[in-house]
Amino acid sequence: MKILWTDGSAMPNPGPGGFAVIDESTGQPVYLGREAHSTNIRMEGLAMIAAIKYAGNEGCEIHSDSEFWINVLTKWADGWRARGWKKSHGEIMNLDIVKELYDLYHKYPVKLIWVRGHVGAKYNELADEWANKARAGTTL
Repeated sequence: MKILWTDGSAMPNPGPGGFAVIDESTGQPVYLGREAHSTNIRMEGLAMIAAIKYAGNEGCEIHSDSEFWINVLTKWADGWRARGWKKSHGEIMNLDIVKELYDLYHKYPVKLIWVRGHVGAKYNELADEWANKARAGTTL
């Protein structure tokens, strides 16, 4: 199982966005992405999608500082899906990402680990650095 670290960035928020996936075994980014106009939340979700696709059938342990996306996958999305992808109040934001991430999460072996962001965790800081580089236009 691959150990991957993800992060997303948008500055300003909303504004140009970037995300990164870091493979802990090499300490290198394996995927970078960007959107010209995005939000931090979108970028965090796209990073998780990229991580799961990268790991595929091998599976992955994703370390993320996005408590939001971990809650989506582990607490909220089953209910949203059962109600036809609707919340009890209001619309589901970023539904395109929610649905794709939900499907991948249930298709492949994935373990989610929340980490506190920006407190010096080596690979979290590295993922943040590369997400900002991706936002600025760096590609692999």
